[in-house]
Amino acid sequence: MTSRHRLNLSASAACLMLSVLPALPALAQSGEEVLTTICAACHATSDDGAVERIDAVRKTPEAWDMTVVRMMRNHGVALSPEERVAVVRYLADTRGLTVAETEGRRYILEKQPIAEDSGPDQLMSETCGRCHSYARVALQRRTPEDWAHLVNFHLGQFPTLEYQALARDRDWWGIAQEQIIPFLAETYPLGDMPEAFPGDLSGRYVVAGRQPGRGAYSGSMELAASDAGYDATLELNFADGSETYTGTGLVYGAGEWRATLSAGDVTIRQVMALADGELSGRWFVAGEDATGGDIVARAEDAAPAIIGMNPAAIAAGSATEVTLTGTGLSGEAVLPEGLSAEIVSESPGEVVLKVTGETEGAYALSFGNAAAPSDLVVYDGIDRISIVPEVAMARIGGNGGPIPKVPAQFEAWAWSNGPDGEPATDDDLAIGAVEAVWTTDNWDEAAAEVEDAKYAGSIDQSGRFTPAGAGPNPERVMGTNNVGNLRITATYEGGAEPLSAEAHLFSTVQRFVDARIR
Repeated sequence: MTSRHRLNLSASAACLMLSVLPALPALAQSGEEVLTTICAACHATSDDGAVERIDAVRKTPEAWDMTVVRMMRNHGVALSPEERVAVVRYLADTRGLTVAETEGRRYILEKQPIAEDSGPDQLMSETCGRCHSYARVALQRRTPEDWAHLVNFHLGQFPTLEYQALARDRDWWGIAQEQIIPFLAETYPLGDMPEAFPGDLSGRYVVAGRQPGRGAYSGSMELAASDAGYDATLELNFADGSETYTGTGLVYGAGEWRATLSAGDVTIRQVMALADGELSGRWFVAGEDATGGDIVARAEDAAPAIIGMNPAAIAAGSATEVTLTGTGLSGEAVLPEGLSAEIVSESPGEVVLKVTGETEGAYALSFGNAAAPSDLVVYDGIDRISIVPEVAMARIGGNGGPIPKVPAQFEAWAWSNGPDGEPATDDDLAIGAVEAVWTTDNWDEAAAEVEDAKYAGSIDQSGRFTPAGAGPNPERVMGTNNVGNLRITATYEGGAEPLSAEAHLFSTVQRFVDARIR
């Protein structure tokens, strides 16, 4: 028997012993101590100091937390809540991803309620994406050996994999060994471990963003370093009022910001990436992913930049106040031909311009040395509207049960058909969200037969659909629950004639198992 085999057997014996002993309080305090004592009881350490399996992978903070929880749940590893937090932070700091490695897949971290998740090709989508998000795959980096371990683990942990749809009709095991593992090893190699962010984010930030169903906002964020990370205060200023949240946050690894903030009985999560001195991402209400907004936070003393423009579209021939939010805003408006403007008010963090555009089109508006993140749209009129998203999902819940309702948020989006006058072509101009009258109806005859529109929930005039309560409903056919297949209609009445659009909504059952990364 080789030393390697003896080492693995020893580790296996230790794991078995841990699994049968009663859960005892862990003695370690720091994340590194948890790794070198508790984790190392099962994961062998080689002569060069590498920890078996753990040093063969890099992941997001959420993925490391999933791993730690699985060790606690499946193998009886006893960790206090504080130790769990500490070891996840340590692993994310020392075995995390760069922000660049997460690009294109951050929707899963930010819990975007609507996102298109697919693999790079049909084979990868069918093999991996049929059970969980493909983003879960793409947000990992492993050695070739560990990718093979992971595939083998899947079959060992879930032996019915080969008999499920998209597996029993093909040589699943052969495909996994001959095609999937080589693809994963080449596409998502372990690579170099990024260094943890060495700086201090303390200071005051200018904030801008937009919450679907409510509109654009600006504000500020203050961060102060603490033993646990940072104390944070976030102020959001909407057209309909202001909100101030306080709480704590920290930076994982190379630049993954996570924070939990509260205002009264409302708690929000922040998921942002640090890149080029700027934090950007999303915030959302805890337990209610659909309620939230995009956010950009930039240090007040950073180089000149525009991070928000509201409104982002104006009617041709009409002088309209446009607010620019950013840093280092000084000087004069830089106007392309076709725009004229005068300064209404000016400060380093906010400039209000009265802008006039005579000709329909998209114009690169800037101020001083700061360029806007997108063009200002000038439009002659609203030709059509669409609903964003076109397809959405809500979930029944509550009603005395432990799983809350999951709402869906819709917006009516106005469009100009552009110079060619044809809808849905490349020259169309996005005008933005407009107020609309919202209604629900049955999607089809089957939905009408069981009166889905009557029982599945309701939509308010901000476009927010709230599903009905969970559990059997004795008023429905066969006493079924309150799920429904619905048609959502938005009607814009601000033009010469009403404009309407439709979307499809599935109000379905609760998600009973909800992993950190779906």
